[in-house]
This record gives sequence, C-alpha cells and structure tokens, in this order.
Amino acid sequence: MPGAQRPAPAPNKTTVRRKAARGAIWASRTLFGIAALGAMQFVHAPDAPRNPFAQFIGPSVWASGDAFGSSREVNLRFTLPSRSVEFPLAVAEDPSALEYQWVSVGDTEPASAPMPLGGASIVAPPRPGFYQMVLLHHRSPDTSAVTRELVAEPTLAVMVPFAEKTAGVLNGYHIGTYLAERLSGHREEPAGFLEVQPGDVGLSVSKHFHLGDFITHDAQSDVWPKYVALNPRLLDKLELVVAQVAKMRGISPDSLYTLGVHSGFRTPAHNAQVQRAARDSRHQYGDAADIVIDADGDGRMTRADSRIIANAVDSVEEAHPDLVGGLGVYTSDRYRTPYVHIDARGHRSRWRG
Repeated sequence: MPGAQRPAPAPNKTTVRRKAARGAIWASRTLFGIAALGAMQFVHAPDAPRNPFAQFIGPSVWASGDAFGSSREVNLRFTLPSRSVEFPLAVAEDPSALEYQWVSVGDTEPASAPMPLGGASIVAPPRPGFYQMVLLHHRSPDTSAVTRELVAEPTLAVMVPFAEKTAGVLNGYHIGTYLAERLSGHREEPAGFLEVQPGDVGLSVSKHFHLGDFITHDAQSDVWPKYVALNPRLLDKLELVVAQVAKMRGISPDSLYTLGVHSGFRTPAHNAQVQRAARDSRHQYGDAADIVIDADGDGRMTRADSRIIANAVDSVEEAHPDLVGGLGVYTSDRYRTPYVHIDARGHRSRWRG
C-alpha cells in the first residue's frame, strides 16, 4: 500500500538441508487449538548450534515433507501460549518411546517440562518467544539414561495473545486500535503478536526474509520489545514469488541479491499516519508487504521490475489459489522507488498507485 518505508537490510542467504528418512518412519501430527491459526504452515528454521547438545544422537526425527509450506521455505510455526499445535514430524522409531520439551532459540536450558510425543497433541510453551524442540530418547525402561536430540527445524513462534493489548498498548509498545475493536460488525483482528527483542531482529522467518524486515518503522525505534503481526501465508507467498521471478529469468532464487521489504507490518497507529494508506490496510494484519526486487538484473529498481513481479504474483496465485490476495503496483513519480504491494487477504484485488 502507499507510504513506502525505508528498506530493511538485504537478507542473508541460507542453505536448506533436507534429511533422508532412516528405517521405519512414523508420522506424528496434531491439531491446532484455534481455528484462526489452522491455515498456517511450518517450515525449516535456522540451524542452531549443536555444541551445547554434544550428547545428542540422531538424526532420528526431523520435520516432515509437508512442514515447509507450498514454497518449502517458511521457517516458523505460529501458535499461542500453551496451545496444541500442528507440528509435522517424521520419526524413525516408535514415538511412544519419546518425550519432547522446548528450548529457547540460542539457549540450552529447558523452557518446558518433558511431555510424551505419542498421542494427539504437541503443546506450546507457556510463554511467548521463539523455541526449538528437543526429543528425549528413553532407550530402555530399565535405565534412567536419556539421550537428547535437537530438532533444529522448524522454529516454534509463540505469540502474545491479541487480548493482552490494552488501550492500544502492549508492554509499553504503542500499537493502536483495530477496526474490530471500534466497529461491532467488523470481526477481523490478528490472533496475536510476535514479541521482538533486539536479538530477534535477524531471525530468519523464511529463506529470503528476516523478522526485522517486518517491524513497523515508526517513532518507537528505541522501544523494546517491539511487536509484530505476521502471517505465514504471506511468507509462503513471498517465497513463491521470489522463486517465480527467478524462474522467469532462468536463474536460481539465490542469485536475486537485490531484494527488500519497504513496509511489512504496520501498527494501526502508524498506518493512520501514512499518506494514502487504506484505513483498514492489510499491513495491519501481518499478511501484506511492499517489496522491491531487481527482477531483470540490471542493477536498478524500475517500472520494468514491477511488471515482472506483478506477472510472477499472477502466476503464483494461479498455481496456489489458497494464497490469492491483493496486488498493487506503485510506479508513480511520487514514489522515489517503484515497488509492489503483495498480500494474502483471501480474495483477488488489483490496483495501481
């Protein structure tokens, strides 16, 4: 939408590694505890240091093939505190012999008590944050010896529930008021917000994007923690668009070095100050982003790039109708750099600015 913000730093490239199954494979899946999160997809997270877990075995457990979204490039799974969460795993042994617990990303101390893996649910930690799963292997019922295995991908993102925002403020961070809070007939609001500390800004949320790309660029630059609404359907769609642009050029997506987000999440308070922004902009719900890509590889951001990106969005929506949404092409001279708005609102919309 209008009102492009300053570009985020160019994201680093990550390497995706897939693990082959060993022995008999057991499927372990659960159900979401809330319907609002049911469409969200899981994918690989950044590799965590394994040194603190030198006693680990494996790999005997890894994220299964359907855990990475349609793009197979989304790194987060979203849920709320203490909720049951769908966490697709492939397990190369009987899961009834396994327990799991959570550790915060970059930490080694357990953030939850051990729980049995077998059964119908995997339960999220009780506190918001970013977590990785540790599997506890009980090799023999006659011994208390336990070996531990880190499931490095995906990362579990536990959000702060929307209801914890009061008077437009969450933990000192000004968010503002959504239409759903003012209008009785308007029901839509984010399920929750990711809590972002300074050390979380570089967290890889998908192959080409980082958490910092989606932070609101307002007057609260010194306020921490910050809060971000982010929908994994947007991440999935953005990665598919990046792949499609690369395919149209006959190159690898890793060769698209000039790629950035001008505007990701916007708090309602900030959105109200953005010129020509829609009153109920999708940026407020975490399923929209204004992006730039040097799509033709000429080293410049031009109208030609926007046309290529727009064609890529149309191709992605044709192949993945569940990700249909808005496409706005902003090439007017009023904007310093042409850019493209992409969202996953659930119905098709097109416009120019």
